[in-house]
Amino acid sequence: MQVPAPPTATENLLPKAGLPKAGPTKTGHPEPGVPVIHGVNWLGIQTLYVKEVRRFFKVQLQTVWAPAITTLMFLAIFTLALGGAKGEVLGMPYATFLAPGLIIMGMVQNAFQNSLSSIIIAKVQGTIVDVLMPPLSTGELLFAYIAGAVTRGWAVGIAIWLSMLLWPGVDITIRNPFLVFYFGTVGTLMLGLIGILAGIWADKFDHGAAVTNFLIQPLTLLSGTFYAIYVLSPGMQAVLRANPFFYMIDGFRSGFIGVAEAPVMLGATIVGGLAIGLWWACYALLKSGWKLRA
Repeated sequence: MQVPAPPTATENLLPKAGLPKAGPTKTGHPEPGVPVIHGVNWLGIQTLYVKEVRRFFKVQLQTVWAPAITTLMFLAIFTLALGGAKGEVLGMPYATFLAPGLIIMGMVQNAFQNSLSSIIIAKVQGTIVDVLMPPLSTGELLFAYIAGAVTRGWAVGIAIWLSMLLWPGVDITIRNPFLVFYFGTVGTLMLGLIGILAGIWADKFDHGAAVTNFLIQPLTLLSGTFYAIYVLSPGMQAVLRANPFFYMIDGFRSGFIGVAEAPVMLGATIVGGLAIGLWWACYALLKSGWKLRA
């Protein structure tokens, strides 16, 4: 009678049919490799989001109130220098036309800086592993980063709005809260996503500064923030209408003054569609680990 050969070391590692699954160890913890978080890791999202908020709020004089003061300087310079010469724009005083554009400009620029600096600092300091190792999915990681950027954008926007309440001759009454909320939120979301893309691509702080100076600043300043585009030549109007930042600023401003230069639904669709496309681009890059994992 032939005696069966003893099981090999590899066979010993294979699960036996009919045997119960491995339960907790003697310490009460589950076996290694057994998932313990099912569904969305809300605690992990909350932890990373709070970290992002505390990071910029700890230096709020630099990250929140300094942009508000800078924006007030823009308002002072342009209203004092051009207010009398420009008269009314879209049927209202120039200062009232200018103020909402300055608010959304400050919001989106700081949302971009928040996500950009988070990624670059973590890469340069070598602490990006502390974010990639915890049990956070790609979508959860992206959501927490973007939530922090949007929070900073709105914090800056509210600070600017409160500061402008003290400025004489400026009416910043909100006439359509929904438009203000939609374009403010989607605008900061869009720039926060661009900040993540730039942070993943950048290898040092100079790369981030290059994106700021050669992409974000020109698109923001040349978007109808300081002027109505109807006074420009048809060619320049076509160029500005190709800039998605124009629709973001125009829609946000219309929530304050009740007048828009472009159809509001068209602007909402363009800005929302671009935000969705950027979200999937960020998701794909984070999931691939490009320039994040050694």
